[in-house]
Amino acid sequence: MTKTRCAWAGDDPVYQKYHDLEWGVPVHSDKKLFEFLILEGMQAGLSWITVLKKREAFRKAFDSFDYNKVANYNQAKIDELLQNPGIIRNKLKIHAAVSNARAFLKVREEFGTFNKYIWGFVDNIPLQNAWPGTQELPASTTLAETISKDLKKRGFSFVGPTIVYSHMQATGMVNDHTTDCFRHRALKNAPKLKS
Repeated sequence: MTKTRCAWAGDDPVYQKYHDLEWGVPVHSDKKLFEFLILEGMQAGLSWITVLKKREAFRKAFDSFDYNKVANYNQAKIDELLQNPGIIRNKLKIHAAVSNARAFLKVREEFGTFNKYIWGFVDNIPLQNAWPGTQELPASTTLAETISKDLKKRGFSFVGPTIVYSHMQATGMVNDHTTDCFRHRALKNAPKLKS
């Protein structure tokens, strides 16, 4: 029996695996939240599948998304990244990844964890939507705009409302699986994790 998935998952096995195992699953690990922050920023203006297919190369290039290491990247390391054919070699995005790692550390200093900060916007409980089809999914929301403004105020870049909403979807702050998708009910009924 075939599973009904969100239409965007299509036929690509990479997309389907990501859809089935990760998208919308609540993430409370700072390392994983940082990974998605970098990847969502890299995706700006491109398709998510492009980023997913380069994910392992990104992981290797960015020291397994260790925000402490990324925050200490110097110009030589940035130049090395700009020569790496396995990743998206966009100067602004690579500089943003480094400055975002530094801003990430400041948030951790203030809140203890980035997880505590970001999940505080939804009171640590995933928002549950009930979209009948992919065409109803918003590109952004008022809450994403609020988070975007706060992140920018804290020194983050490449965190516009659309990128922030994608981050919320990816990390399970919001369940945006369509109601016909087999993952919608599973994530709706998942046990709530208090951080």
